[in-house]
Amino acid sequence: MTKYSGYAGRVCEIDLYSKQVREYPWSDKEREMYLGGKAMASKILYDNFTGGENPLGGNNIIVISTGPLTGTNAPSSNRFNISALSPLTGITTSSNSGGNFGYYLKKSGIDALIIRGKCKSPTWIEISDGNINFHDASGIWGLKVSEAQEALQKKMDELHGKKVRCGMAVIGPAGENLVRYACVISGERASGRGGTGAVFGSKNIKGLVSTGDYKITVHNAEKVAALNKKWINSLKSHPITGNQLPRLGTASLVSPMQMSGMLATRNFSEGRFEDFELVSGEALAEEENVSNNGCLSCPIRCSRVVMVDGKKVKGPELETLGLMGPNQGINDVNAVCRWNYEIDELGMDSISTAGTLAWAMEANQKGLWKNGLEFGKPDNISAVLDDIAHRRGVGNELAEGSRILSQKYGGEDFAIQSKGMELSAYEPRRAVGQGLGYAVSNRGGCHLNGGYLVILEGLGLRANAQTRFGKPDLCMFMQNFMEAISSSGQCLFTSFSVFPALLVNKPNGIITSIVNAVIPLAGPVVRILNWFPLLACINLPLIPHTYEIKYALGMRMTIGKFLRIGDRSYNIERALNAKFGVSAEDDTLPKRLTDEMQEEGKKNTVVPLERMKKTYYRARGWSSKGLPGWLKLRLLGIRK
Repeated sequence: MTKYSGYAGRVCEIDLYSKQVREYPWSDKEREMYLGGKAMASKILYDNFTGGENPLGGNNIIVISTGPLTGTNAPSSNRFNISALSPLTGITTSSNSGGNFGYYLKKSGIDALIIRGKCKSPTWIEISDGNINFHDASGIWGLKVSEAQEALQKKMDELHGKKVRCGMAVIGPAGENLVRYACVISGERASGRGGTGAVFGSKNIKGLVSTGDYKITVHNAEKVAALNKKWINSLKSHPITGNQLPRLGTASLVSPMQMSGMLATRNFSEGRFEDFELVSGEALAEEENVSNNGCLSCPIRCSRVVMVDGKKVKGPELETLGLMGPNQGINDVNAVCRWNYEIDELGMDSISTAGTLAWAMEANQKGLWKNGLEFGKPDNISAVLDDIAHRRGVGNELAEGSRILSQKYGGEDFAIQSKGMELSAYEPRRAVGQGLGYAVSNRGGCHLNGGYLVILEGLGLRANAQTRFGKPDLCMFMQNFMEAISSSGQCLFTSFSVFPALLVNKPNGIITSIVNAVIPLAGPVVRILNWFPLLACINLPLIPHTYEIKYALGMRMTIGKFLRIGDRSYNIERALNAKFGVSAEDDTLPKRLTDEMQEEGKKNTVVPLERMKKTYYRARGWSSKGLPGWLKLRLLGIRK
């Protein structure tokens, strides 16, 4: 149990070998240090992994964790996290989802699940009012995601003798066949990155279904309601969360990325696509978009609804639109919508799927590996996607990801990945801070785990995207901030409320000049923000997340404590990866991004990675090997 509101107060550990369930100890002190979500999962894995585990073996551990704000009606708080050892990267991965499984897990009276071992045969796991039961899944093994969810809903209704409101987390054929970048789907929302679906498949888990009537309470309902009303109004009046995202979704970023030279094109060989208008957010809205949609308790509603084969389905996000479109030389938005649906139905991460396909197209073009894939040729993509999920023919090799393929056939210089994980759609040679973030990201080439500096460099404030000065410290600050938000159970898009609308509405002229002058001075300012003791005692209305935690949980929270939680989360995840051999040598980008100028003759259109890395390590208090030492860990309360 716990003295704090918001939490259900239970963490359950499941042994699949014995089908036994026990309570896992999780103290209020740990809740104060890690909140929940991703940070909680990283702490559990750090305490339980030794460094010799096999990502697809029974000794891998899955942690599915909610945040304390999940289910409290805080804005955009319907998030849950899945962490495990990644089959794609060989190190830890965390994957966040807005699907409804997390909400219903907490409604069952459980904050988190820890899953060990392996089932003897295909199994689905039922969590009802805190009771965990195992059921045969042989009849649904092989089904696509929507088919599996329909079948599980029917089974739940039969078991309970009535229509049951429940949340699901399931895999498709890709997870069953151990595609290294298979994902877990909840409703229509993916826990996309790192191959968590393959980990489910390796344990013979087809899915989990949760339901219950547990009452989620808050500490001060009156103050929570007042804060939520004010915060929602702020989000709805902000140009990004109130206009751009509801109107066009994340696909709205295609046009500004094109303008800034950040739109990955033909396997990141270029930063602008000649037919970008045909695959932009505007084109998606005009040709395909039926309506917008949102996760539970989210006022932003950034998701698209499109028509595929006469059915209303989730539309593509920016990453899928950019990477299955321009990055493959494709200008057909209808085709991308179809592929997005097929990828989701098969249960695959669209970013790694698209990145691997783009690498294969270039490898084919250069004669390194003849595979039938070509830039600008959409004809065989659907068939190849199905082959990947079922590991047939060329799909069996594509299922391994671009790093393994490039090590086998050559072409490592243009395998656009870091630590084995394919990069998202932002071309970092025009956003060098984002390039640093990709490289030092704990889970591999991720824009979010890397701090999402691209929003400062080219998509919002229009800060000087080519300078390296100040970027390492900003990267660290944004990583810590986003880690803390993620661990609370809220969506990272709530971070936009921190950026005044004026800076986004008028990103040019005098404001941009001021921002560009301030960015290089960010180092000392950020370090003060991160360590100055005064911040442990004060709060500012600019960051509503701390007030939400205070009012909803009854937990004392300040800006300093909030950022320290993010710092602790990032460092314990790094220390966890160190058990698997990660060091500065792994914080890399392919030579295409560090050595090849995006524009000939413009020396600043490469990522000056090595110089930024050194500053970043110093800012974090890490050694030159890119690792937190005993003193850093001790200051954060982490036992080595």
